[in-house]
Amino acid sequence: MIADDHLTETPDPTSKLLGKAQGLYSSISQSDITFLMALNFVFTEGKYNGSTISIFGKNSVLSKVREIPVVGGTGMFRFARGYALAKTYVSNATTLNAIVEYDVHVLHY
Repeated sequence: MIADDHLTETPDPTSKLLGKAQGLYSSISQSDITFLMALNFVFTEGKYNGSTISIFGKNSVLSKVREIPVVGGTGMFRFARGYALAKTYVSNATTLNAIVEYDVHVLHY
């Protein structure tokens, strides 16, 4: 599946738009809801405009908080390393829509 979603300042969909969350995810489990995700946070506003943060890893959706590795970035986040903590606020199994907060911790040069 392809992700091309709004990246906002808070989990509220009407909060300030910072950019896009773009990437791919695919189911990797037959027994629960687990995805392999390759996701870029693309910043289009503010001091990080033009920069990206890339995450890649396993996302066990039914876990309350998931840790996903930061594997790189561009612009101000060039050579970024760290982790993102993902927390689902709202999900809808019928529409496959969700609001997910990513708390990202990075070291970069």
